[in-house]
Amino acid sequence: MEAAVVDPGSSLLKAGFAIPDQSPAMVIPTQMKRMLDDDVAVDDFAVDPVCRGYVRDWDAMEDLLHYVLYTGLGWEIGNEGQILFTDPLCTPKANKEQLVQLMFETFNISGFYASEQAVLSLYAVGRISGCTVDIGHGKIDIAPVIEGAVNHIASRRFEFGGIDLTNFLAQELGKSNPLANISISDVEKIKQLYSCCAEDELAYQKTQYSCPVETHTLPDGQVITIGRERYTIGEALFQPCLLGLEAHGIVEQLVRTISTVSSDNHRQLLENTVVCGGASSMTGFEERFQKESSLSSSAIRPTLVKPPEYMPENLTMYSAWVGGAILAKVVFPQNQHVTKADYDETGPSIVHRKCF
Repeated sequence: MEAAVVDPGSSLLKAGFAIPDQSPAMVIPTQMKRMLDDDVAVDDFAVDPVCRGYVRDWDAMEDLLHYVLYTGLGWEIGNEGQILFTDPLCTPKANKEQLVQLMFETFNISGFYASEQAVLSLYAVGRISGCTVDIGHGKIDIAPVIEGAVNHIASRRFEFGGIDLTNFLAQELGKSNPLANISISDVEKIKQLYSCCAEDELAYQKTQYSCPVETHTLPDGQVITIGRERYTIGEALFQPCLLGLEAHGIVEQLVRTISTVSSDNHRQLLENTVVCGGASSMTGFEERFQKESSLSSSAIRPTLVKPPEYMPENLTMYSAWVGGAILAKVVFPQNQHVTKADYDETGPSIVHRKCF
């Protein structure tokens, strides 16, 4: 049986067996609904096992993984296999230890490995060095990677992401549709359908005076209009001041991150930039990123790496999972993983020695 690969994000959990040239077999919401005694889901009692990239509710995470592994992937109790998890940037040591403990003591797995998402996203496009910009649901990570190792001193993590863009869109739609009652789940769907990036800051400013308006019918029959709001989502990534944040845009943050690394590595990092996460797939994002790169303060322009043609479509959504599938094909056959014997001898701290 192939090793299982699990990428538990704040919004979506991606899971499947380690087959690198395929999309993950399961892509499901991470959020769970609390059930009443008569098996009725209660929307008002949603549980988020993962928040801002990190596991916060371990009981809920255990329930979610039980469903994913036994129901979704078809593991059999008593015949559990090997598993590789993706780790977000700067995962606390205690979280890593709790995860490996959960997997060996509750799920009785035969082998465990974990690797950082920044490294895995580069593996997915055939690189071992470069810079990863991961625009997640709850955070944005910018991480330089040299020869398969993250430079943690230079890396940057920002506590805003897709959920903050969704909340911002909800505010903007509320201003232009004051009589409509739009749920946050509807706003999330509208964001996925309509959000896009203006060509540059000037083009965004022009949308204030001239912008096509479309009507959208909500599931309950309400009709709303969507105009300039569709551009505000993408613009906020390049102008975080729109969200009320005192921060530079995503390209300038990338350049500043690389500037703290040895100058010998600047070209290698900037010319192998990988952008991943749901927001990076919006219409016009790649073109805007490249245009901002040409205007950046760096002598070396950041250049986006194109994924190989044989890789799954929408690789930016699944790049860490695909990289995990590639790595699983190496670490488990070569016995570089944490075995049950390793865990029994050393305990949860073994994860820091074997997974890095």
